[in-house]
Order: sequence, then structure tokens, then C-alpha cells
Amino acid sequence: MKWNATLYDNKHSFVAKYGEDVLGWLAPQKDEHILDVGCGTGTLTSKIAEAGAIVTGIDASPEMIARAKQGYDDIEFLVKDASNFYFDSKFDAAFSNATFHWIKDQQNALQCVYDSLKDGGRFVYEMGAKHNIESIHEAIKQALNEEGFELNSNIQVNYFSSAGEQATMLERVGFTVSNIIQFDRPTELLGEDGMKNWINQFCQAFFKLVPSEKVENIVDKAVAILKETNYENGKWYADYIRLRVKAVKK
Repeated sequence: MKWNATLYDNKHSFVAKYGEDVLGWLAPQKDEHILDVGCGTGTLTSKIAEAGAIVTGIDASPEMIARAKQGYDDIEFLVKDASNFYFDSKFDAAFSNATFHWIKDQQNALQCVYDSLKDGGRFVYEMGAKHNIESIHEAIKQALNEEGFELNSNIQVNYFSSAGEQATMLERVGFTVSNIIQFDRPTELLGEDGMKNWINQFCQAFFKLVPSEKVENIVDKAVAILKETNYENGKWYADYIRLRVKAVKK
């Protein structure tokens, strides 16, 4: 999917803001070589660099990488697919925030991260957990069905993992899970058009081959459905459920 890097930074900065808490689990150290998988526009990559680490950011989106290079020209950013990458030199640690639920080939992605680490290297990441943003996806599917796009309602946009599923896959590639938690985190979306902007940014895959004028109508219908459940005291909220993991390459 094609990312709107400007909309991402301007309206969805909460992604990076919440990700700063995940950095506490990473605890980057001076002169460590760290890989940021799915770095987006580089906000958290720069936070890792501020700790004195030597960090490399990768993302499959050329738009995101271009924005990251523009904002942080002292950091190496590369366009790479998270489920198909390789580095000659190994990293002390890997980090990822809000990326792995976009990757359908989880096993290969985890294998690539494992192979990129030194022995004893750690991998810290956060992703959407099972039932994450379920109300939003269900509203979009309902609107698609009502507008005659039943096939689109069957599209799998994300992979939201349970803690058990993720731990099993990590162990299969050789990681030892040292910490894993799942928690609810209702997240405020900015502005009166917060939900509409969120859907336009993160749910493009649902609208494959749908005419643009129909997309707008479907989004408006989904927003109307969600007003009953995800709008409170003049504010929009996304029903986020997160999975946070720390694993070590033994």
C-alpha cells in the first residue's frame, strides 16, 4: 500500500509518541548497532540515535524513507521489505513499532530479524494484538457490504497476533521470549475528522478497485456507524489492543 507520509506525521504522530514507551524496553546503549524495522518517517529511529547508538532504519515504503532521509540526514535509511532483507554485518539489537501487524509473512520477517542479530542480540517490538481496532474494521466491512462490495469486505488488511501465536513463531526461528504483554490502549484520534483520516491512512487495502467516489461514501458510512461506539465527549477513539515483546537470540 502507498503511504501518505505527510498525513502520517501530521495527523497520526501518536504512533511514534506511544512508541517512545517501547524504547524503554530496548534501552539503547552508546555505540550499539541497532536496526529499526519499519522505521516509517524516522521519528523513533532518531530517538535511538540520540542515545548514542548507531542506528539503521528500514521500511518497505519509498515515501516513508524519503521523508525520513529529509528529516534526519545523519542516519542511514534504506528501502527494504521486512520479510525479505539481509545485512552482511550483524546488529546488537533490533526494534520495531507498529509495523509487524502489516506483515502477512510473519515467519520470514522474524527469521530475517533473527539472522540480522549477533548472538545474545535482543529484539523489542510492539504490534497490534488480536481484536485490535476490531470495531473499525467491522464498520468498514458493513459499509462495503451495504454498497455492494462484498468481496472487498473479505480482504485481510492486517495480521493481529495473540501473545501465544507470536511466542510460538519467535521460538520456532530460535528466539527466547523474555517478556511479552498484551494490553488495551484506547487511542484518541485528532480532530473532528479523526476517524475519517485514520481510515484513509490505514485502511486503503479495503478499497482495492473501488471507484474513488464510492470510497468516500463508504468511509462516510463507516464513520457514521462508528459514531455510536468510538466517539465520546467530542473526541474520536480507536480501540487499540497492543502486544509488546522482548526476545533474545540465544
